[in-house]
Amino acid sequence: MELKIDNLSFSYSHEKIVLKDISFAVDQGEVLGVLGTNGTGKTTLLKCINNILQPTVGDIYFGKEDIIKLKQNQIAKIIAYVPQYANNLSPVTVIDFVMQGRIPYAGFSFSQHDKQIVLDVLQQFDLENYAFRKVNELSGGERQRVLVARALAQDPKIIILDEPTSSLDLYNQLFILEIIKEMGQKENLAVIMTIHDLNLASMFCDKLLMLKSGKVFAYGKTDNVLTEENIKTVYNVQTAVSIADGCKHIRLLRGKV
Repeated sequence: MELKIDNLSFSYSHEKIVLKDISFAVDQGEVLGVLGTNGTGKTTLLKCINNILQPTVGDIYFGKEDIIKLKQNQIAKIIAYVPQYANNLSPVTVIDFVMQGRIPYAGFSFSQHDKQIVLDVLQQFDLENYAFRKVNELSGGERQRVLVARALAQDPKIIILDEPTSSLDLYNQLFILEIIKEMGQKENLAVIMTIHDLNLASMFCDKLLMLKSGKVFAYGKTDNVLTEENIKTVYNVQTAVSIADGCKHIRLLRGKV
C-alpha cells in the first residue's frame, strides 16, 4: 500500500505558515529521505504525518485509511515514530523499553507472542547483551538502536525517523541505516526519515523530498533530486557531485556561492 500526502499545509498561527502545499507518496518497501535546511519544517512534517500535530489543511492516507481521523491507538498500529532527541529516557531496562512497542496491541498484558517479537527485535539489533541494562545508562548509539528497536516492535506498516543518525559515530550511522533499509524491504515497511548527510541519503534512500522555506522544492528518485544545482539553491553551498559504487557522492567545495 501507499502512504499519500496531498496538499498538506500547517501553521502555528495565521501569521506563520510552516508548511505549504506538501504532496508526495511513499510505497511500502521504499525509503524516503526528507532534506532541507534547519527550520524548513522537516520535523513538523513528520509530526503531521503521525498526527502529533493536526495539519491546517490537506489529506494523509495510507491505502484507504484516513490517518487524520484515526485515534492514536489505531495510528500506533500503522505508524511508528522515532523522535530526534531522546536524552531524558526513563531508567527502565532495555527489554522493558522495547516491550512498550507492543502496548497498542496488548495493553500491559503481554502474551508469549509479544515477548517473542521483542526478543527477535533485540537479536536483530544486536541488543541481547543489553537487555537488562538501563536505557538511560547507554551510549548515544546504543540508545538509538533501542529507540528504533521499540519502533519495529510495534509491527508498523510505516516507520518515521527524525534524524536517526544525528550525533552518532560512523559505525553506528551505518549500522542504524543498514538495518532500517533491510527491515524496510524484509517487512515491507514504508520508511520516512529526515537526514542532513547527503551522502548517506544517497546511499540509503530510494526517493528524496527536498524542502525549501516550507514548500516542496524537489521530489523524486534520489539520483534526480541530488544535483549540484538543487543543492546550491537549497543549501547555498557549492558541491561537486560524482557517481561511484552505484550511488551519487557529494563533495563540499570551499568558497562562497
